[in-house]
Amino acid sequence: MGKSKLLVVEDDTGLQKQLRWSLDAYEVVVADDRESAMAQLRRHQPAVVTMDLGLPPDPDGAREGLALLQQMLAAAPDTKVIILSGNQVREHALKAIAMGAYDFHQKPLDADTLSLVVARAFYLHTMQQENRRMLQIQSDSPLAGIISRDPGMLKVCRSVERVAPSSASVMLLGDSGSGKELIARGLHRLSTRHDKRFVAINCAAIPEQLLESELFGYEKGAFTGAQRQTLGKLELAHGGTFFLDEIGDMALPLQAKLLRFLQERVIERVGGRHEISIDVRIVCATHQNLKSLADSGRFREDLFYRLSEIVLSIPPLRERVGDSALLAHHFKNKFCASESRSALHFSPEALAAIEAYPWPGNVREMENCIRRAVIMADGPQIAPLDLGLPDGAEGDASVNLRQAREAAEYKVMVQALARVDGNIVKAAELLGVSRPTLYDLMSHHGLK
Repeated sequence: MGKSKLLVVEDDTGLQKQLRWSLDAYEVVVADDRESAMAQLRRHQPAVVTMDLGLPPDPDGAREGLALLQQMLAAAPDTKVIILSGNQVREHALKAIAMGAYDFHQKPLDADTLSLVVARAFYLHTMQQENRRMLQIQSDSPLAGIISRDPGMLKVCRSVERVAPSSASVMLLGDSGSGKELIARGLHRLSTRHDKRFVAINCAAIPEQLLESELFGYEKGAFTGAQRQTLGKLELAHGGTFFLDEIGDMALPLQAKLLRFLQERVIERVGGRHEISIDVRIVCATHQNLKSLADSGRFREDLFYRLSEIVLSIPPLRERVGDSALLAHHFKNKFCASESRSALHFSPEALAAIEAYPWPGNVREMENCIRRAVIMADGPQIAPLDLGLPDGAEGDASVNLRQAREAAEYKVMVQALARVDGNIVKAAELLGVSRPTLYDLMSHHGLK
């Protein structure tokens, strides 16, 4: 395997030779001004660049170097640019870091330190490319887009894998934005119908008087404006999967027609006289409590049981431990690529705010929030202000295991003592510790 390419932008021939010698582990490509540097960048596409800010025609200033940095990061956002600066231009080097440069190394050059900085930059670039490749592999998988380490969500994914090959109707329950359509698409991709169409319709987004014709289609002349025969969504999904989102908003008369279809597996177009056999797998979703709607007469009970052969409950983001930060990093990487931004990272305060916020709009709200933050971030770091979260959405920036353990210990002790009305013997039994141990713990936490 050949050496990795490293672009050195330096107009001093003596320093060029020194850099070639100290960085001989790489294939060094040299440029001495902005124009030649951009030409070399486009030709060789190096992962790492070292650059002096003082370039002709402004060798004593930083204007030309900063302009080149901006051009480079716009053309190749993933490239790691290391600024080589002297003491007199340290403030310019810091400005370059704020613009998106990877690091800076101060002159006079220390060969060992510079080699370490360059090696770390190459390593980071390799890791980011590997991460992008893994994201691409994931995007091609049946459950693409579902990113979670939460046991509850992983249990849903395992259930999807078991249920998908069957022909049973599936009901997906979960808050808006929690990923119900992603799960429905995963069911389709993992089923024997994966080579046929997946057709989705949102019952809440279409007026009641139009929903019937959207579902079942209509014949020419069936009503004013019906100038040609039109197939409904159910007919278009023949052989595949039909997804009914927000099924709880469907009007009662239409519920009766949907129930007939589920029982007979035939439809009649609006204005039609002939029954048409349809073979589809039904998946539906709602954020409402359909059982309560059925009990109050707003949803047909027989349709409820017909649709609920398999029920999967998708946990909201606020209940998925650790997923808010995990998804935030995923969306940050995704939008940095799509918006051609150089690599960004979250400040500890921003991550704390993300973890503390309850995300009532779930994953959809987070996706919009992180996209805004990537666009609005000024410099290489996303700050709490960039997130645009409501006032008060702040958390503890530190994640300290000892503090977390002591907080949990204190909480459990207080609960146990409250349950037994302060009886130390009973509290110790409830906690599974001896009385002396409990006294020691109470003393440690200042409990009397």
